[in-house]
Amino acid sequence: MKDAQMIALEQAAQGFAAIGSEPRLEVLKVLVRAGAGGLTVGKIQHRLGFPASTLAHHLRFLTAAGLIEQEKFGRMVLNRAAFGHIQKLAKFLLHECCAEEFQDIAEIGHAS
Repeated sequence: MKDAQMIALEQAAQGFAAIGSEPRLEVLKVLVRAGAGGLTVGKIQHRLGFPASTLAHHLRFLTAAGLIEQEKFGRMVLNRAAFGHIQKLAKFLLHECCAEEFQDIAEIGHAS
């Protein structure tokens, strides 16, 4: 039975693929550290030293995967980590953690 809060395999794969490159993972970590207040593109660029076009590419990729949210204020774009989605990815990965840990031991016990 599927958990109603569980994300689909395809959505999880897209999220994990988005953070599968070191630069995008760095961007996401900077935004996670920044917290709910987020950071402007300029502040992310200053912290990471990425060229503007490269950073824009990574931000688009992360936004498409649902890992960051962007909000425009006039000419300024504020970027925030999508903490809810990140938590769903972690839950997806850990949902069945250790579910079969003792299965082999139990099978060995029944074989004796």
